[in-house]
Amino acid sequence: MVGREAVNPQSQPPSAYDWTPVTEISARPEASSIRPPAALREVVGLFLKLGFIGFGGPAAHVALMRDEVVRRRKWVSEEGFLDLLGMTNLIPGPNSTEMAIHLGYVRAGWPGLVAAGACFIAPAMLIVLALAWAYVRYGAQPQVAWLLYGIKPVIIAIVVQATWALLRAAVKSSLLAVVGAAVLGLSLIGANEIALLFGGGLAMMLAGSVRRGWAGAAGAPLLMLLGGPGPAWALAAGGAASASLGTLFLTFLKIGAVLYGSGYVLLAFVRNDFVHRLGWLTDRQLLDAIAIGQFTPGPVLTTATFIGYVIGSWPGAVLATVGIFLPSFVFVAASHPLIPKIRASRLTAGFLDGVNVAALGLMAAVTWELARAAIVDGLTAVLALLAAVLLIRFRANSVWLILGGGAMGIVYRLAVG
Repeated sequence: MVGREAVNPQSQPPSAYDWTPVTEISARPEASSIRPPAALREVVGLFLKLGFIGFGGPAAHVALMRDEVVRRRKWVSEEGFLDLLGMTNLIPGPNSTEMAIHLGYVRAGWPGLVAAGACFIAPAMLIVLALAWAYVRYGAQPQVAWLLYGIKPVIIAIVVQATWALLRAAVKSSLLAVVGAAVLGLSLIGANEIALLFGGGLAMMLAGSVRRGWAGAAGAPLLMLLGGPGPAWALAAGGAASASLGTLFLTFLKIGAVLYGSGYVLLAFVRNDFVHRLGWLTDRQLLDAIAIGQFTPGPVLTTATFIGYVIGSWPGAVLATVGIFLPSFVFVAASHPLIPKIRASRLTAGFLDGVNVAALGLMAAVTWELARAAIVDGLTAVLALLAAVLLIRFRANSVWLILGGGAMGIVYRLAVG
């Protein structure tokens, strides 16, 4: 493994499992050329950009991040990126936001951890806040189908290219290939994604134990991972505060602390709390909130911003957003130091390998479902194919491809009326 002192984060990716932030490396005499403020500015610039162009949901966000931090900027290696992805799938919360937080810490330490998450969330929050204001004022839901028509097929090409590249790094054995294929197949027929993730990890850990003749409490490391603050937060948030804004904040804090799975799972949580238990929303308002969260860039969980505004105006929007995303920062800060320890153990390294390949199997299943909705005619098929060629053959910048796809969508819709 390359020694930490030999790493130049400006020119090559760090060793797969060297998570020392640039801000800490720069304190060493041999690394005086590394400037922490510059690293923090990089983090802010990158995740603000991704927050504005991140259409397509978590799978697309992960693909965009891989393109930026592995292929173009070389902040982490392919294997390191995979381990971060695996860890985000093991903890509650929005995966793409937690990936942003992990990557911000890798690049710029604790300031980067906060800045990356905040900058990735802020653009979507502001856009959703503006739409919520228009919704409440005019009673209508803005439509942007003409823009997404061109963007969606490009997103599919980006996700396919990223998934394939990550699979090449993740599939280190025939058994891992079998696990990934099994997860893909089971996901397509509706199996629970959390069960598939842990099942993939446990299968590889068990296989490693059998090969080495190991015995003992293989599940202990998992208990360490899952015994974080989530359940305690869920219980603490269960008692509603007397003030409506306090109840709003604590309810979203509870949801953010226990939310596993895709952003669509949010629908069930929010409906139970805000439609049935509290009676603050109607089903129509909830569906409008979910729709706005879907067609705006950035994390789908900024749906909370919309709901918070509908219930409590500007203060409600801010409190709802902070409440649902705050647990992600805590979980990432608590779990990040565990990654090299898990990777260093042969037993838990097998578990992480299984989780990584299972996560990619789920990502492939989501991509298939999204492709069926995005590629609806000849033009969208051409856009997807053209984007794939530009990505694979010419290594085009995904940002320009997304902007180009959106422009093509606008032109087409104007042409056909």
